[in-house]
Amino acid sequence: MQRLNSASRKTVGAKQTQKALEKGQVKVVYIARDAEDRVTSPLLHICEEKGIEVVFVDSMQELGNACGIKVGAALAAVLE
Repeated sequence: MQRLNSASRKTVGAKQTQKALEKGQVKVVYIARDAEDRVTSPLLHICEEKGIEVVFVDSMQELGNACGIKVGAALAAVLE
């Protein structure tokens, strides 16, 4: 989680993270365990295909806080 806090370039949310994954810009993806599978599964599959590290976070609220936002986040990523 420290890497996400200190990252100068990151994405927050499924759509932005997916775009970054498709462009090959992602170092590591953070996924909230309580996020809906229909949102996280497609991105988890892309990460597995591309060999990108995935870190699971306990809750969407915790991930949102780590990203500096006041709402929960299902996914976030640290960019290269």
